[in-house]
Amino acid sequence: MSDSAIAAVLASLAEANISYSTDAAVVEAHSVDHTNTVKPGRAAALVRAKSTAQVQTVMRLASQHRVPVVPQGARTGLAGGATATDGALLLDLTAMNQVLSVDAPNRLAVVQPGVLNAEISQATKEHNLRYTPDPGSWEISTIGGNISTGAGGMCCVKYGVTSEYIQALEVVLANGDLMRCGRNTAKGVAGYDLVRLFVGSEGTLGVITEATVRLSPIPAQRLTLAAVFNSTAEAGAAVTSLMGAGLQPSLLELVDAVHMRAIEDMRPSGLPMDAAALLLAASDAANPEAELSAIAAHCEASGATEVHQATDAMEADALMQARRDALHAMEKKGAVLVDDIAVPRTALAQALDAVEEMSRKHGVTIGVIAHAGDGNLHPNIIVDMADPKSVAAGNAAFGEILDVALALGGTVTGEHGVGVLKRDWLRRELDPVNLRMQWAIKQAFDPQGILNPGKVLPSLE
Repeated sequence: MSDSAIAAVLASLAEANISYSTDAAVVEAHSVDHTNTVKPGRAAALVRAKSTAQVQTVMRLASQHRVPVVPQGARTGLAGGATATDGALLLDLTAMNQVLSVDAPNRLAVVQPGVLNAEISQATKEHNLRYTPDPGSWEISTIGGNISTGAGGMCCVKYGVTSEYIQALEVVLANGDLMRCGRNTAKGVAGYDLVRLFVGSEGTLGVITEATVRLSPIPAQRLTLAAVFNSTAEAGAAVTSLMGAGLQPSLLELVDAVHMRAIEDMRPSGLPMDAAALLLAASDAANPEAELSAIAAHCEASGATEVHQATDAMEADALMQARRDALHAMEKKGAVLVDDIAVPRTALAQALDAVEEMSRKHGVTIGVIAHAGDGNLHPNIIVDMADPKSVAAGNAAFGEILDVALALGGTVTGEHGVGVLKRDWLRRELDPVNLRMQWAIKQAFDPQGILNPGKVLPSLE
């Protein structure tokens, strides 16, 4: 795109009273997400949209002048999906942050994309309802970003991921047209499911300006236990065993020794420092005591040295907070390359063993936290960004972990998305016909290629 095209777009934005900034420091600050290893391009301006109509105006102007647009929320992503592209408009949607309505009988809420995940449950709590998907960033990530990346979370083992909770969407297309997809009925199969198409599309097909989300009843109670293991593989075996037995915990998380040490250094909470892994489980079943007792039996049979049930809500909340603190605690140790793979539950122990081998092989610190019940692992790799050898070793481990995931019949991203970080591995995961059809979808929705260009899809060449 030319400087004259950018100038024309910005002049038109000013005429339309749409706020924007070309200040270099402002634009630079909004040019990255939480990914450490994706170098951003040089964006032309940051545009702050306050309404769907303003988003339409931005996209019409961008389409007219062929200027790329990068939709952004809170930029908590971990795959470079919201990083700047050269000459692009960074379209900030965080000012569109209202819960527009709550329909308790139909268990629906209508929200704008800049609403924080946790705010939805706060707004619906008086109706004894909640928005269930709970990524670790739920207090700082926006629902628009959650939808765009297909976010997961700690409750997904029982309740499912974001795609299962999005009922309808309002989307501004690349040319500025406004489209609604989905419906407000509990059932409906008329036409293609475009809602699911947009979930996980990372801003490459359209700009989400409103979402109708499904709500769930708040469980009457939840009990929590922690099982201590001398190896991560034993913890993985416990997960395979209890899930294979038909148990359905509402949460099943693994925290390894590397993360436990980091958490204790940041905020002492009494975690077992001599253990290799901690498995956290919760039950909100009608008889949670019985379910936790059965889970404990599987843990003990798999080698748990200790199983402890939280005695009250405060202790249970402390365990959950420790899990939520894990990534933040690791970030205090150095730059973190956050990997995100998912494997079949039966391959969980193999994946955990492979990550340990990568740490030894490349001489880098790798800690694993996992949504273990989903087979979704987050190997977090500590590197020194000032040391090229450390960065190279970390990147090598990162890539080999993705290779292991594919070899075990898994995927290169369970919930963080592809962004820029994993485009090359997406090519390995998809067959050529699949990739060609994905490009056909992209072409249909964005023929000029102006929506978040360079993200998600690798080239066909």
